[in-house]
Amino acid sequence: MSMIKSRKHQRASQLLAVATVALPFATHAADDPTQLPTIEVQAEQSNLKVDQSANTKYVAPLLDTPKSVDIISQRLLTDTNSNTLATALQNVPGITFAAGEGGTPFTDMPYIRGYSSESSIYVDGVRNSTSQNRDMFAVEQVEVTKGSSSTISGGGGVGGSINLIPKTAHQGDQYQGTIANGTDDYAHIMLDANKDFGKGTAGRVVVMAHQNDKAGQTNGAEYKRIGIAPSVAFGLGTANRATLSYYFLKSNDEPDSGIPFNNASVPTGISGTAGNGEPVNVKQGTYYGWKNRDFDKRENHIGTIKLEHDFSDDLTIGNVATYTKSKSDYIYTNADDSKGNIYRDPQTISRRALSRIVDTQGFSDQLSLKGKFNTGTIKHSFNTGVEYSYQSTDQGVYTFTNTAGTTTSTVFSTVCNASDAANNGWCTSLNNPQNGAFTDTLGSIRNQYTTRSRNTGIYLLDNIEFTPQWILNLGARWDDFNTERKYNKDVVSRGTTTPAGTTISSDTDFFSYQAGLVFKPTKNGSIYFSYATSVNPVGIDQGDGSDSLSDAIKNLDPEKARTYELGTKWDILNNRANITAAIFRTEKQNTRVTNGDGTTANVGSSKVDGFELGINGNITDQWAISVGYNYLDGELTDNGYVNTGTSTNPIYTASPLNGNQLPFVTKQSATLWTTYDISPKLTLGAGAQYKDKVYANTANTKILPTYTIYNAMARYNVNDNINLQLNVNNISDKRYFTSAHAAHYAFEGEGRNAVFAVNFKY
Repeated sequence: MSMIKSRKHQRASQLLAVATVALPFATHAADDPTQLPTIEVQAEQSNLKVDQSANTKYVAPLLDTPKSVDIISQRLLTDTNSNTLATALQNVPGITFAAGEGGTPFTDMPYIRGYSSESSIYVDGVRNSTSQNRDMFAVEQVEVTKGSSSTISGGGGVGGSINLIPKTAHQGDQYQGTIANGTDDYAHIMLDANKDFGKGTAGRVVVMAHQNDKAGQTNGAEYKRIGIAPSVAFGLGTANRATLSYYFLKSNDEPDSGIPFNNASVPTGISGTAGNGEPVNVKQGTYYGWKNRDFDKRENHIGTIKLEHDFSDDLTIGNVATYTKSKSDYIYTNADDSKGNIYRDPQTISRRALSRIVDTQGFSDQLSLKGKFNTGTIKHSFNTGVEYSYQSTDQGVYTFTNTAGTTTSTVFSTVCNASDAANNGWCTSLNNPQNGAFTDTLGSIRNQYTTRSRNTGIYLLDNIEFTPQWILNLGARWDDFNTERKYNKDVVSRGTTTPAGTTISSDTDFFSYQAGLVFKPTKNGSIYFSYATSVNPVGIDQGDGSDSLSDAIKNLDPEKARTYELGTKWDILNNRANITAAIFRTEKQNTRVTNGDGTTANVGSSKVDGFELGINGNITDQWAISVGYNYLDGELTDNGYVNTGTSTNPIYTASPLNGNQLPFVTKQSATLWTTYDISPKLTLGAGAQYKDKVYANTANTKILPTYTIYNAMARYNVNDNINLQLNVNNISDKRYFTSAHAAHYAFEGEGRNAVFAVNFKY
């Protein structure tokens, strides 16, 4: 407990330090209130309805874009107190979450329309694929593109992609922030100061410090992080503009360990009753971690130089160059369900130690030309460009030597017996896990191997308006993707040793396309049909994720997908709100599948059919709403073949998994957030999130149950500059599960919690 108290004291010191750094900005704001008109602009941008993507590759307003794009506005982020990407995305139906194991247990792993988007997360259009839990302190809005999207984003994007729009310096003085406290040792401070120095020059700095224990767990997972995002802009309001920005986020968490599955089949040789495939029915908040050993430390740096020059009102050239550097360093306890210990008497769980030591650095440059021109009566809005990126990742692991002298760099996973439960902390009670002293000796093997990837892309996007009623949207992109892994030391994995000096590589190039036809029966409405493709090359995670390069897949072709979508979009109620609807199908081919003979081949396929509905904006001047519904029917149409014979006399037949539901697809999901201004002073808000059951594996034997949670908010405006806000989440204290690893465990959602915040703006 002394160590935990020390940690919390350090976190309080960090919060105080951040407040001290930002205090001069806040003090200056109080002395100089002359820039209030800028706040009016920000208020207009705070609507739940967003009409234009901040991604310049969307060359038309969203109303005229033949694709489903969900935008989480700054207003919605603030109303719901969503300060991580995972919590923000819970406001978008059709998104589920997975969890990694040895590689990526604690990182953003969203699935959009049933397909992983872990390697399709971007910051201002630049790929940001390193494993991390992203914070929203320096994010203006989150844009979710649904459906195949490689033409927009490059490799990946089978089910869609996510683009984070950063907060950068702008014209006008503005000083704002949040100081919050809550249950479960919740403390949060965010200060955001923008200063207009005149003559087109402005500076901005956003700082943040945060801590909280996981709501619902007693002496369990803990989270703390600190960040800063300064930027300076030159030439604002002129034809030549430059923005220099830096982003830094550092976290030091006590990681969660998950809840094991009560498997629908009992391991061979174990006597016991099979479960229902859901996580075991233990007390809510049960924690299997090893607090005097487990940790999760990460750092992320992004430096950006953005340049723009206007040749005219209709032609702009721009260049975005970024340098990224990240570190990932963790050991965590995995609650292993594979040994059948939960079926024994007494019921126990075998703890597995998994770790990673990762250092990643990368460079990206994007040169683009965007503008408008006419060919006769036909109007064009276009964006064309060339992109290059390079990323290098060094990866290693920790080692564990037990009291018997056995050393491993992977796990200790045993069949527990009475002596294990009594004398070895690796085995502990299923229902009452203990946190005794850690007896193993830690070591490390750094820089076991290095993964390097290079990507070059060329694209052209054109929005062609034949008449005000008919618009054709076209796009094409070519990419060359090369990745290689060099083993710097001998690496042992699952009994196989890869010797030092071994190099494996994959080099491929591919095209992706999109086309959409838009019909506008009225100025405020559109009906569209679109077709888009995506390509998922080997090693798209670039060495820091769950889709890594290996010897088994190095020679395989990229996975491919295509999406068909028929939809409609309407601005209603004098453009205060919009409604959207779409039906779609995504088909994935060339899926990498491990066959019955142990080889991996591009023989798999799957599909997802679905439809979605959405409303965003203001119903009246006082009533705002964001509501969405999504239906997905995902099917594993071909999972290769299996060997139903023997190794000497094989008999290959179609996989029995064919026809199963695709993992991490929720058939039905819905989100609701609504606020009502009771008076000019008081606003009340309420929301709900519903997700149907989710299968966590292709066998459909591990299940995340259906759940609905309810949230509420109350905000009181003390004056024009200060308001008080109370958020209560998971009001009914529902036990639910947000994500899972297909093999072993599921992560519980947070229990009931409350946060009280003081928000200010000058």
